[in-house]
Amino acid sequence: MNKLLKDFNWKPPSNWLKINTIDMHTGGEPLRILMDGLPEIKGNSVLEKRRFFKENYDQIRTGLMFEPRGHADMYGAVISEPSTAEADFDVFFIHNEGYSTMCGHAVLALTKFAIETGLIKVDKTNPKLAINVPAGTVYATAKIEDGIVVESAFKNVPSYLYLKDKTVEVEGLGTVKFDVAFGGAYYAFVEADSIGLEMLPESYQKCIDYGRKIKNAVMDNFKIKHPFEEDLSFLYGTIFTGKPENSNHHSRNVCIFAEGELDRSATGSGVSARAGLHFSKGELNLGQPITIESILGSTMTVEAVEKTTFGGFDSVIPKVTGSASFTGANTFYFDPTDPYKEGFIFR
Repeated sequence: MNKLLKDFNWKPPSNWLKINTIDMHTGGEPLRILMDGLPEIKGNSVLEKRRFFKENYDQIRTGLMFEPRGHADMYGAVISEPSTAEADFDVFFIHNEGYSTMCGHAVLALTKFAIETGLIKVDKTNPKLAINVPAGTVYATAKIEDGIVVESAFKNVPSYLYLKDKTVEVEGLGTVKFDVAFGGAYYAFVEADSIGLEMLPESYQKCIDYGRKIKNAVMDNFKIKHPFEEDLSFLYGTIFTGKPENSNHHSRNVCIFAEGELDRSATGSGVSARAGLHFSKGELNLGQPITIESILGSTMTVEAVEKTTFGGFDSVIPKVTGSASFTGANTFYFDPTDPYKEGFIFR
């Protein structure tokens, strides 16, 4: 033991807000799970809870996602007791721009978290979870070896092609061809080669720049309308697609979402949307799994397991599989006299 610190017993003042978190990642994409220290979050559904949090505690989101506690690409999850009888818990998601409608990488990590920490008691031979997210209820399973979740999977909400073979004029890029598909969130899909974009780590800044420009152009020229929920009626991001680096994989995804966040993972809601998109175009069959790379080379596998309809759209139920890891536990303090207690961001 460091002799200098052997008697160290500092405690923060009682008027400081203290929030404990568990941090994880899925395929390199971070997830900060807010554990305790939060004020009461009122609401009878995930959307009501999310709305209440946004209207009353948004400074906690910015304080934990932005610098100095986070960074421009941080991502978080707020969990609470279930608002429906069938679910194990509710969760909504936070990031640098605000609040997302669905997050696959978070669901994969939360499945591992809930089972390994004992938060939810499950049958270890056939573990199943029902999780309420803003877009609906998703159903997760896990592969367990020696008490460790080595792989998570979930069946997502209905996913479908929303806009097909559209074009938009984008400043600096010219005419860009795109599709929009829904996988719990709406994304504009663009073939990277069509705009001369390399989906490599060294090209990340160009990916962010192009992704933001395309998202803004699509939002300015096309209406995004969810069949049932106004809170879900917005374009979440741009996903670039193209050839994989690993020839054993189907393709590569690079997702730019929220306010220029670059997803390090293959994007769970994004690959779900791709299942709906490819199925609609006759490029994917039911029961045909495809493995999709991220910008890091980490992967998720998606499979359209069921055909359905949703709000008048021909849809599929995607199953997404991936793996997550724990990275740490944190205690964050909010000094009420700190001029930067609500965080700041450079992007």
